[in-house]
Amino acid sequence: MAVTANYEAVMIVSLKKGEENVQTVVERFKTLIEQNATLKNVDEWGKRKLAYLINKESEGYYVLFDFECTAEFPAELDRKFRIAEDVVRSMIIKKEDE
Repeated sequence: MAVTANYEAVMIVSLKKGEENVQTVVERFKTLIEQNATLKNVDEWGKRKLAYLINKESEGYYVLFDFECTAEFPAELDRKFRIAEDVVRSMIIKKEDE
């Protein structure tokens, strides 16, 4: 039996291609996580102002994924976040056991 842990991933989606594209990107990553982990919650924080300009953008669409998986998947997810041109920033953290 594989050892699993709880993780949180936050991604900021670019608004350059419009808000319709945002939902496509969110669904793509939601599906990826569901295929490789147990997705517990998706919390869409919505459009927010960035603290500083990133790629000449001042706003982004924030999404928080809460999931449980083996230790290998977060590295792959991070790689996919970095490759995706619609994702401005992302961060994955391992949650402490409660």
